[in-house]
Amino acid sequence: MRIGILTSGGDCPALNAVIRGFAKYAYSNIKNVEIYGIADGYGGLINGEYKVMKREDFSGILNIGGTILGTSRQPFKKMTIEEDNTTKVQKMVANYKKWGLDALLTLGGAGTHKSAALLSAEGLNVIGLPKTIDNDIYGTDVTFGFHSAVDVATECIDRVHTTAASHGRTIIVEIMGNKVGWLTLYAGIGGGADIILLPEIPFSTKAVCKKVLERAEAGKAFSIIAIAEGAIEKSEEKLKKKEREALRRERGDTTLTNRLAREINEQTGVETRTMVPGHIQRGGSPSAYDRVISTQVGAYAGYLCKEGKFGTTVALSGDKITHNKLADIAGKTKWVPVDHPLILSAKSIGISFGDD
Repeated sequence: MRIGILTSGGDCPALNAVIRGFAKYAYSNIKNVEIYGIADGYGGLINGEYKVMKREDFSGILNIGGTILGTSRQPFKKMTIEEDNTTKVQKMVANYKKWGLDALLTLGGAGTHKSAALLSAEGLNVIGLPKTIDNDIYGTDVTFGFHSAVDVATECIDRVHTTAASHGRTIIVEIMGNKVGWLTLYAGIGGGADIILLPEIPFSTKAVCKKVLERAEAGKAFSIIAIAEGAIEKSEEKLKKKEREALRRERGDTTLTNRLAREINEQTGVETRTMVPGHIQRGGSPSAYDRVISTQVGAYAGYLCKEGKFGTTVALSGDKITHNKLADIAGKTKWVPVDHPLILSAKSIGISFGDD
C-alpha cells in the first residue's frame, strides 16, 4: 500500500508526533507499505515534490516541534481557479495518480480540511487529521497542538504577573486566535487573568475600564487582561471584517490591543502595557499531553488506511479516538459557546469578559 502524507497550513507542536504515530502503526500493521512524504503541504502535491520515506526518517521526532515535511498555506478559494488551462485541484489529482498512491493523509486545520474534502469528492482516498492551535475544527473535542499552545500562552501570562504587580500596571496579553477564542479562554483561566476578551463575546471598553478600577479600589494594584487577536468591541459587532479593519485604520489604530491599552490608560489613569507572544505559541516541543494524543491520532489514521475507511477525518470524543466524514466537517467552525461551562465558571469567580 502506497500512502502519501502532508502537513498543510500553519505549523504547530505535535505534527511530527502524529507523523511518527502513523508511521509506526503503518510499518507494524500494513503489509508492503510505502510512505511518500510530500513536501510543503499541498504545494508539494501541486508541484510534484515528494520523498519516499524510510523507517529511520521517523525516529527521534516525537518531541520535536514543527514538521519534518515542511508546510505552506494554499488558500482554498484558489484551488479551483483555472490557470494555464488547469487548476491546482487537477494538478493534485494528477500527481496522486502518477505516483500510484492508494491513500493520502492531510494534517491541517480548517482550510486543509476543506481542500481535503474537495480531493475526496474528486475520488481520492483521503484521511484528514485535525491540527491547529486554535482548536476550532468542528466535530472533535480537541485538536493536536492546542494544549501545547495553551501551555506556552499560560506561561506568558504567568510571567507578566510579577512585573505587573511590581509596577502596579495593567498588562494586556494578546493571544493568537483570529476567529475563535479557545486558546485565549484556556490560557486566560490557566494564567489567572482578571479579564478575558474573546471574538465570540464582543466587549465594551467601558466595562473593561470598570473592572480595572474596581480592582484598584479593592487594593489590587495591577490587572491582567488576556485578549484574543480577533476580539471585537460591541461598537464593531455588526460590521464585517473588512469594515472593522477600515474603521480601525481610519482611527489610526495599529491593533485593537494597542487601542484598548491607550483607552484604559486615559480613562482610568492606570499605566497599561501590551505584550504579544506571537509565534512562540506555535513553536517548540509539544507537551506530554499532545505527544500522547498525537500518537493515538496517528495510529488511528493508520488503522483507517488499513480498513479502507476514506473520506474521513480523525476526531477525539471524550476519551475515545473516532472519525467523522470529511464532508460533514469541512467548512464548519467550532466556536466557543457563550454559555460554555468554562465561561460560566470563570464568571462565577469574578473574571470579566467585558460584556457586563
